[in-house]
Amino acid sequence: MAARLKEKYEKEVVPALVTKFGYKNKMQVPGLSKIVINIGLGRAVNEPKIVDYAAGELGKITGQKPVLTKAKKAISNFKLRKGLPIGCMVTLRKNQMYEFFDRLCNIGLPRVRDFRGVSVKAFDDRGNYTLGLKEHSIFPEVDLDKVDSTMGMNITFVTTADSKDEGMELLSLLGMPFRKR
Repeated sequence: MAARLKEKYEKEVVPALVTKFGYKNKMQVPGLSKIVINIGLGRAVNEPKIVDYAAGELGKITGQKPVLTKAKKAISNFKLRKGLPIGCMVTLRKNQMYEFFDRLCNIGLPRVRDFRGVSVKAFDDRGNYTLGLKEHSIFPEVDLDKVDSTMGMNITFVTTADSKDEGMELLSLLGMPFRKR
């Protein structure tokens, strides 16, 4: 069964983007290719068990087992050794990607305190968007009684768009709540 947001993309978003940007072929229409969620833990040097906790929480949120990211080189000022786990990440594609995007926009982001929309300034030149969250506890999968410490995360939406305008239009039609200018 296809994700609800994927059906919306095929039935509503593609025709809207074709009329706005004048694409001659449906294959030219930009789409989401993947979503990368990253949790970096600088304090993992002093508290090694926090990496396992973060990986478990990220696994609950995304429904996929995270990959532990390790330090590429040693930095003595931070007591960091090469190969020490300092974070975790997940790459979502296809149906899991659309399900996560739907939950983020409709359930997660409205639970952020004083939420007025996400910034439109975080696009790169290729139409990709990066969103930073300060708390992982906005997702309903996280049990608030068992939260030891809050962790932030970076969420990158990788699109096949060629410009910022195309990427912004794609994400706004999919339901990303951008801040009014």
